[in-house]
Amino acid sequence: MAVQENKVIERWIDAEDPEPILEPDLPIIDPHHHLWDLRKLNDLGFRQEVYLCEEISRDIATSGHNIKKTVFAQCGAFYRADGVQHMRCVGETEFANGMAAMSRSGVYGNTSLCAGIFSTADMRLGTAVQAVLEAHLDASQNFRGIRTALPSELNSNFMDAFGVIEKFGLTYDNWSPDFSRLPILAELARRFPSVKVVVNHLGGKIDVRASDDDKASWRYAVETIAACPNAVMKLGGAQMRVGAWEPHFHMNNAKTPQGSDDFIDDLMPYYAHAIDSFGPERCMFESNFPVDKECISYRTLWNFFKKITKRLGLSDAEKNSVFYDCARSTYKL
Repeated sequence: MAVQENKVIERWIDAEDPEPILEPDLPIIDPHHHLWDLRKLNDLGFRQEVYLCEEISRDIATSGHNIKKTVFAQCGAFYRADGVQHMRCVGETEFANGMAAMSRSGVYGNTSLCAGIFSTADMRLGTAVQAVLEAHLDASQNFRGIRTALPSELNSNFMDAFGVIEKFGLTYDNWSPDFSRLPILAELARRFPSVKVVVNHLGGKIDVRASDDDKASWRYAVETIAACPNAVMKLGGAQMRVGAWEPHFHMNNAKTPQGSDDFIDDLMPYYAHAIDSFGPERCMFESNFPVDKECISYRTLWNFFKKITKRLGLSDAEKNSVFYDCARSTYKL
């Protein structure tokens, strides 16, 4: 059943000229998507207010791409309304685990939704964060790690908490629109070489109309974190708005969605540099849906990614890594 609050974005997506599906049999893990119901609280103004099993399953099914598994990404969904404040975030893992259980029923298709889950925890707790992480682990066998903001300095509380992440063998996802913070993330990765550090969304806000100096600074920042062998890069998120800033292809600025060739023209240098810096074995394409849905359909997004690999001449093994194997090994799927 269509959700009234989703009608504007769904109408905009439906206005695109559907592209032929490229390589429909290629196995894919989507390692970064959100699920939520924002009808009562939507401070960031996301246009897709409801995105649950039915909505993501419809996007996957109508895309025609072979999405085998997905990973749920922290987004502040369904925190507990009661209990100790720092434990309320465990509600997000409980919620995502419920979505995984619904998916396992087969009612929503063959894709294993939320096969991996990463949520959050307050790193200011220091070693006391262990109780929160244990609660996440108890809440779901699919729990794999957390995503948090990064402090401007790696203070003792944060480092002590990170030691607990290392102890439990969990992943650490991070994104800031300010890519100049990537060297701090690199310092963290160097101090904890056994922790998988996952750089989200190409490392920061992607503005194709930025100055040459800003683009050069982004390239340098990416190279800095790529030098850490325990860091991996999520290739995606370049299609989203950041705060009040919106790219020219956002639904607020474009009457209809643009095609994958147009995205190649706009964004190819960013994806190419990230893959060149990290190597295909440490990169994974991500949808970042439904955030990126404000700029591109699920079908066109994965066509765009497949065209990137063709343009770069990636081998079959390299394609397997960026579409499937890096995500599988990172999140132990």
